[in-house]
Amino acid sequence: MAVDGQGRPVRFVLTGGQRNDITQAPTLLDGFKPKYVLADKGYDSRELVTLIQSCGAEPVIPPRSCQQPRPYDKTRYRLRNRIERCFAKLKQFRRIATRFDRKPSHFLAFLYLASISMWLP
Repeated sequence: MAVDGQGRPVRFVLTGGQRNDITQAPTLLDGFKPKYVLADKGYDSRELVTLIQSCGAEPVIPPRSCQQPRPYDKTRYRLRNRIERCFAKLKQFRRIATRFDRKPSHFLAFLYLASISMWLP
């Protein structure tokens, strides 16, 4: 999921439960011109950092312990909680939290419906 600066969802990509999220990061970034890309340690890879920098954005991703140390803006990284709060708001819907829908298209449709409430004033 990609969110804007206010923590509202702007793009969803569904994958299988056994698939790593970092494989979908380029798809989430495609078409956006962000200033900063905030993500957790799970998204730390040289390829993704290079992709983010090539888009003209600054990666705000802490390095994993197995990677080379890389500087990142710790103050700006604190804003990543907006992403987590967005997930928490979506999981208030029981249908999303329990993954009630069997078909991915139905689940994605309800994600869109649930995210509308975050965009309305």
